[in-house]
Amino acid sequence: MSIIYMLIPIAILFVLIAIGVFFWAVKSEQFSDLNKQGHSILFEDDKEQHKKSND
Repeated sequence: MSIIYMLIPIAILFVLIAIGVFFWAVKSEQFSDLNKQGHSILFEDDKEQHKKSND
């Protein structure tokens, strides 16, 4: 039973850290353009190959 006195504050600490990280991500506009990163992953190699072929 005494372990609960240790686990509850640790769980609350983890929740507070998760909420802090979430609000930091929103504040730094991590979620502003969700499609940009997906497109950059798919088409990044094409841009590099295109630059090499033009040189």
